[in-house]
Amino acid sequence: MSTSPLRVAVIGGGIGGAATAAALLQRGMDVRLYEQATALTEVGAGVAIQPNGVRMLRRLGLGDELIRSGARWIDPQFRRPDGSYAAVMWPPELAGQIEFYGMHRADLLAMFVDRLPADIVKAGHRCIGFEQDDEQAVITFANGLRTTADVVIAADGIHSTLQQFVVAPSAPLYSGSVAYRGVIPAAGVSWPPGAMRNWLGAGKHFLVFPVRAGLLINYVGFVTTDEPMKESWSARGDPSALAREFAGWDPMVETIIAQLKTAFRWGLFDREPLASWTRGRLTLLGDAAHPMLPHLGQGANQAIEDAVALATVLSHADRKSAPRALLIYEQLRRERTAGVQRMSRVSGARYDASSGDLHSRDRKLDAQPQERAWVWNYDADAEAEAAAASL
Repeated sequence: MSTSPLRVAVIGGGIGGAATAAALLQRGMDVRLYEQATALTEVGAGVAIQPNGVRMLRRLGLGDELIRSGARWIDPQFRRPDGSYAAVMWPPELAGQIEFYGMHRADLLAMFVDRLPADIVKAGHRCIGFEQDDEQAVITFANGLRTTADVVIAADGIHSTLQQFVVAPSAPLYSGSVAYRGVIPAAGVSWPPGAMRNWLGAGKHFLVFPVRAGLLINYVGFVTTDEPMKESWSARGDPSALAREFAGWDPMVETIIAQLKTAFRWGLFDREPLASWTRGRLTLLGDAAHPMLPHLGQGANQAIEDAVALATVLSHADRKSAPRALLIYEQLRRERTAGVQRMSRVSGARYDASSGDLHSRDRKLDAQPQERAWVWNYDADAEAEAAAASL
């Protein structure tokens, strides 16, 4: 094996790309992270770091930062629209074993970026071209830069530019629902510390959990609609429209909505799983590979799993074996992420059921810890170490 470190170019400076750069750096690789925006930033919204993601953050040495910046869920409940109890997310006897943390997306991104030396982050670089041969890959940017690498990782999101160099893109699939989301101060509504609430009604639901060490709460109102929607995280929504959708619900829901001056609104789309993620020295990661609906709360967790798994496999490779290592990464990740995509759809349909027996839905909610154990208990790092043995 060559003694010189692999040269890896990561395209996209969101959570998946920054996590990948941090994981590769930890494994001693020569990393450059390219982002089209002028700075690495995230929009103001929350994300749930679940047990499988928590495990990977600790593996990256970020456990203390997670505890400091996150807000642990200690009382997660499903409620009916009137506020009456429906189910718990996990039973009390598992509370010590199942770790969930609400995090502001900007805080999560900053955890990774803070691990990166400034000279490896290249902002203001929009990737417009890719080519490769047996020896190396070449990336072209809109600012005129052309650079070479042994491996290129496309972490450039759901509208990935590089995906076309691997596989024909999957068409966007509209889920039939939109989401209003944002964050507000927890103190303004006297939010109980550590509480997660997911109020489930007919064709809509309202999710709230704490972020930023409990100082803020993240809210998301999901509403089914056949109105044509833009696939955007940053489109402005009308708080009064959200208030109309949830009028007459639990007073806490109405109180939260009454606090809003602005809200973001986005149509929920995913894609069918891709037939391939890898071609030669180029592979896909995160939303570029497996965009999923938010109803399982696994999007960021799966991107972090991708990052650690890929870094682990590549740490066993050299320039010659790198393409084979990327195929091992794909084989390791593709079936798992497709299963999570499918479960995210099922969860959304369950939460937004338009009719049916409430007790039947509550029984399914009670069974979710067993249903999701295969997601939560997975160790992407250990699985990648085992898979990399074949290199």
